[in-house]
Amino acid sequence: MGPTGVGKTTTLAKLAAEYTLNQRKKIAFISADTYRIAAVEQLKTYAEILNVPVSVIYTPSEIREAIAEFQDKDLILVDTAGRSHNNVAQFAELKALVNNAEADEIYLLLSCGVSRSACREILKHYSFLKDFKLLFTKYDEVNVPGIILNARYATGKPLSYITVGQSVPDDIEVANVENIARSIL
Repeated sequence: MGPTGVGKTTTLAKLAAEYTLNQRKKIAFISADTYRIAAVEQLKTYAEILNVPVSVIYTPSEIREAIAEFQDKDLILVDTAGRSHNNVAQFAELKALVNNAEADEIYLLLSCGVSRSACREILKHYSFLKDFKLLFTKYDEVNVPGIILNARYATGKPLSYITVGQSVPDDIEVANVENIARSIL
C-alpha cells in the first residue's frame, strides 16, 4: 500500500514474478484498486503472463471471501488503490481493507523522490499500520536517496525491497543497507 503514483501495481508484479518464476511458489492476486483507470486491466495482464489467478474486490468486506478462494496458494498478493490522506472517506476504506485482510505482511511503498515534508505527512497518515515493512520505489530516479534513512529513522520499521527501474520482473532488489548508505554518503 502507499500513496498514489508510487508504483504499487508494477512492484506487485515484480514480486509476483520473483515468487512465481524463481521460487516456484503458487500465488494469486487480489485487486482492490478499482478506482484508477486500467488498474485492474494492468494487473490482469501481469496475471495472464505469469499464469496467476486474480480476483477483483470492490469493498473491504469482500477481501475475506477473496482470500478464502485462494487458500491453496502459497502467497496472495493484494494490490490496493492509492489513497490521498486528504480524502477521509477513501482513507477510512483503506483502513477497513487492512483490518479485514488480516495480512501476514504489509509493505508501505514510498517513492525515493518524495520530499522530506511529504514523507512525514504520508507516514503520519499511515500510522494506523502497526506492523509493516518499508519498500522504496524509483531508487534509480534520485542521486541521493536520503529519504530512505529519514523514513527508516521515523518509523523504526525494517527495509524490505527497492525498485530500480520499470522492467518487470528485473528491477527489484532486496534492500542492501551498505549500498544505500554508500549512495547517501
